[in-house]
Amino acid sequence: MAEPSSSSDTARVLQLLKRYGWNATSFQVLEPGFRYWFDADGEACAAYVDTGGAWVAAGAPIASPERLAEVVARFEAAAQAEGRRVCFFATEQRFATVVPVEMMPIGEQPTWDPLRWEETVRSSRSLREQLRRARARGVTVRRISHEELSHPEHPTRRAVDRLLSRWLSSRRMAPMGFLVQMSPYAFAEERRAFVGELNGEVVSFLSAAPVFARQGWLLQHIIRDPQAPNGSTELMVDAAMRAAVEEGRGYVTLGLAPLAGEVGPWLRVARTWGAALFDFEGLRAFKAKLRPHAWDPIHLAWPSSTSRVWPVFDALRAFARGSFIRFGFITLMRRADLLVRLLALLLIPWTLLLALPANTHRFPSHAIQWAWIIFDVGLTAALFVLLRRWRSWLAGLLAGVIAVDACLTTWQAVAYNMPRASGLLDGAVIAAAILAPATAACLLAWAWRHPPPFHT
Repeated sequence: MAEPSSSSDTARVLQLLKRYGWNATSFQVLEPGFRYWFDADGEACAAYVDTGGAWVAAGAPIASPERLAEVVARFEAAAQAEGRRVCFFATEQRFATVVPVEMMPIGEQPTWDPLRWEETVRSSRSLREQLRRARARGVTVRRISHEELSHPEHPTRRAVDRLLSRWLSSRRMAPMGFLVQMSPYAFAEERRAFVGELNGEVVSFLSAAPVFARQGWLLQHIIRDPQAPNGSTELMVDAAMRAAVEEGRGYVTLGLAPLAGEVGPWLRVARTWGAALFDFEGLRAFKAKLRPHAWDPIHLAWPSSTSRVWPVFDALRAFARGSFIRFGFITLMRRADLLVRLLALLLIPWTLLLALPANTHRFPSHAIQWAWIIFDVGLTAALFVLLRRWRSWLAGLLAGVIAVDACLTTWQAVAYNMPRASGLLDGAVIAAAILAPATAACLLAWAWRHPPPFHT
């Protein structure tokens, strides 16, 4: 990923945002990690990340509506001059009406008129109950000043830092970049921030980013301690909506619900298969529970000359901070249940290979071959039991059992298989037999020490 732009550039962008920042995601381009392309006259810019193969823009360019088409054309020309493709992630419907691009729906964005929020609360029994629960448990919400967040040593800032640390440790995926990175303190003086407190401890946090051209807010960071009382998040949103009314705001959104609504077949498959990593349905359901007044479609856009495969690849690479391998590895190491699932699934074909008659000669006797097969079948079953309900004692026990397996396998390989090995195939099988259980023991030991969120 290319280096981000300087702080002087972000100051220029902020001035343009205050005049033309219309997209819900527009203020987020001030956060760390973005580069900026400025039009020659300085009256427009596009914020993007350079993945090495493409410039992935965050929403539409920041420009007056009547100039969007020409600004997009110039941005594309600048990218082509650098040997880069172009795509625009999280564009709204206005962009499609004025710019000739290809579009793919990637989700929906709920919006509210804060003046109607009181009516929304009165009409929703479930919402009122959630607010009542949080208040009954003693949760209170207060608005905090930007001075409290700007100084790292301020007690409120330190309390929010502790909350963010607890929240991040419970996440299933590696931290992502682009439009979902956590930077709640960037340009704090332009934001509105709230904390929920229980017995003097911060248990929830909300940061509202301005959408200047619409006189609105994006409720961007809504963080809740995993142990906070039910209704704490709803109480934060309620406070933000009422503050928006006091400030005369006419537009509030909670941002994109990814893969929600009428998305394409492949994205529907991703929504289903990706549920183990991200609760797409749960996020959409939570936002729907707050009774939005409208759902706006959000798109991925790209020039018609580009194949539709590349924009999806480029956008995903931007979120993965440039490396799918690094992102996947970090995610795997954060997810003990995924590690265990991977081990269990790999054991199935391994056990089937052990049972093949063609492999009988690799064991000292037929009885030992079947002893290993029965052992692996039992181990596979135990791993699936652990997946069904995580128990730390069982994870530790299985890590120890696999470690013993690794030792016995190594002993058999050295004492029996190596003297009889002939050729590269035998060498590869012996290496796999030694490395597989040793690696599995290390991974399961890691999973034991780092259990899945909300498990003990």
